[in-house]
Amino acid sequence: MPVKSAMKHIADHIHKTIERLDDKEVDVMVDSVQKANRIFIMGVGRSGLVAKAFAMRLVHLGLTAHVIGETTTPSISKDDLLIAVSGSGTTSSVVKSVEIAKHIGTKVLAITSYPKSDLGNLADHIVKIEGRTKVDASTDEIKRELTGEQLTPLGTLFEDTVLIFFDGIVAKLMTNLGKGEMEMKRRHAKLEWFY
Repeated sequence: MPVKSAMKHIADHIHKTIERLDDKEVDVMVDSVQKANRIFIMGVGRSGLVAKAFAMRLVHLGLTAHVIGETTTPSISKDDLLIAVSGSGTTSSVVKSVEIAKHIGTKVLAITSYPKSDLGNLADHIVKIEGRTKVDASTDEIKRELTGEQLTPLGTLFEDTVLIFFDGIVAKLMTNLGKGEMEMKRRHAKLEWFY
């Protein structure tokens, strides 16, 4: 069945990526988040949705987190941390925002599949998350036609893997900060849409 085979493909990719994660990169990220005055997070499209989910969990942990592009996002400063999520590392709005943040003196942590990309070259720290990104789509389309292999569209593998990676970071922060699920639940939104 195509649904189950696609799900297995995604799960297999995530498992392989977990095994190849660089522990030093992960430790630097956790340390950077804990030391930052405020955390600003950005991504575009599905990467942006994953970034927003992570920002929400950081707020649940009692940290100050903002999503770039929201109307209530304050001005960033040199004491803050910008986490930029881009599989390709070439998304123009992400790269431009990082250039501005670097000019201010803000530390930048990049989550990308391409450490040698424009984003990777600008970042102070990088966490490499392997994933099929939109950059890979054209070559994979040819491969799929030749082999009939079931592949996920565009950047799905990157974004799914980053979502799980961010959940792992939250688990580590919970331990480091001594925060339990009940305390996080107290910070969860109380006002939601009612239908």
